[in-house]
Amino acid sequence: MAPRGSADPEPARGPGEPPAGAMASAQLIGRLRAAGCVFAEEEAQILVRAARDRAQLEAWCTRRVAGEPLEHVVGEVAFAGRTFLVGPGTFVPRRRSEYLVERVLRAAAAPTGASLTLVEMCCGVGAIGLSAAQELHRRGVRVDLHLADVDPVALYWAERNAHRAGLPAVRLHRGDLWSALPPELRGAVDVVMANAPYVPTSEIVLLPPEARLHEPVAALDGGPDGTDLHHRLADDAPRWLRPGGVLVIETSDGQAAVTAELMEAAGLRARIDRAPARWGTAVTGRQAGPGSGRPG
Repeated sequence: MAPRGSADPEPARGPGEPPAGAMASAQLIGRLRAAGCVFAEEEAQILVRAARDRAQLEAWCTRRVAGEPLEHVVGEVAFAGRTFLVGPGTFVPRRRSEYLVERVLRAAAAPTGASLTLVEMCCGVGAIGLSAAQELHRRGVRVDLHLADVDPVALYWAERNAHRAGLPAVRLHRGDLWSALPPELRGAVDVVMANAPYVPTSEIVLLPPEARLHEPVAALDGGPDGTDLHHRLADDAPRWLRPGGVLVIETSDGQAAVTAELMEAAGLRARIDRAPARWGTAVTGRQAGPGSGRPG
């Protein structure tokens, strides 16, 4: 997570006295650890580095100890080698979702000068779609990116992050899954990606308080078995994907087979990929047509 401002000049100190930042870190670590923060040392470093002065550091520490997600407190999150803005009421992108970006890039492999239409469903702050689009842009691929979500708060932050990304073609759409997209995209999308909610409803109460109390329930709750939105995404994907286009969904290891079955039932050829060391699981479904061999 990148610093957001410079700290005040360090005051003079006696021989052997540690710098103010180090003392703050030592104090913070104890307070954070007492509040149940598992990674207290790392969080203290982030807070000290990002706070512009001691007053802000104290205010941030108070918020974090009270249970707010660290990313909401400092206003940003590191993801896929980039920094994205987040705020209260937003879902914080998880590091495991970086694996979804990797699977999208593999599925969207295209030569320099090619043009691709990408859609991120349930986009939240837009970290997944923007990360994939920026990398494709770096490779010389022209990308038309569409970010869709039902939550206006999420789209506010996605718009801010899109502006920071500096990509030539990003459009935001508010609505419920496929109904958010403009009709001209029907049958023309190369890649749809989604970290749709996949926590079973009965397990929401088991989530850490910082997620359960501070992130929108709609971004977490995937229905009775966690695959309600996967079902809806898979059902309508063939109407929106171009021939050979792909739908890539993040899921859990235990749900992956169900998600793959939903894609197959919709007429897509499905593949499950896992990165156990990173807690990453993704299911890719490819539309029949040119390049529609085994999903990449």
